[in-house]
Amino acid sequence: MRVKLKFVLPCLFLVQMATAQTVCIDAGHPSEVGTGTKGKVYTEVSLAWKIAKGLQKALEAEGVTVVLTKSEELEKVLNRRRAEIANDAKADLLIRLHCDAASGTGFAVYYPDRTGTTKDGITGPGKDVLEKTAVAAKKFHAIYAAALKGAQKDNGLKSDLKTAIGAKQGALTGSIFSKVPVLLVEMCVLTNPADEAFIGSAEGQQKIISAMTKATLAVVKPATASEKARL
Repeated sequence: MRVKLKFVLPCLFLVQMATAQTVCIDAGHPSEVGTGTKGKVYTEVSLAWKIAKGLQKALEAEGVTVVLTKSEELEKVLNRRRAEIANDAKADLLIRLHCDAASGTGFAVYYPDRTGTTKDGITGPGKDVLEKTAVAAKKFHAIYAAALKGAQKDNGLKSDLKTAIGAKQGALTGSIFSKVPVLLVEMCVLTNPADEAFIGSAEGQQKIISAMTKATLAVVKPATASEKARL
């Protein structure tokens, strides 16, 4: 019995250490590229902040450590610094929240699928981050889309290259400086009245937060009971 106790206790400790997860939530804007999109009633910066705070609460209730890239709604944080905050926290996932301005409707998830280069000659993310991000992005998008089916149009999982800045650099600035898996969610087309009404409503926000919580947990999911037993 003494031998078994000496073996089990360290294993339990290792399980506790292994299941500690950290998620960095980046409520986009204000940044060096502006204050964000504006709808008829709501602003991107205000909606991203509300969703970020709601997601923080939901994830923390699941035992996930959450780090925000800013401490208040209108705090200006440069995109490089946003990535560095996630890096410093050694986050398991960096989620960047935005609202789009376009002629369509619905949401989309973006992720870096190749190395990009800033105008200052900084390149990134590295191969390891790209590989981990690809896995995380596919899993996140699948769960998120399923959870919002019937509520919002799914515009798909897309490369950073499909964004204006990503097309110029090869990847978004926040992705280039990231050393952890990173993805960006365009939660709606804020210039579309129906989308704005959805994300502006308490019901719509809760649906988005719930879907995002499920998708995030799927990516940073702690070990299952069977996996713990094998340890």
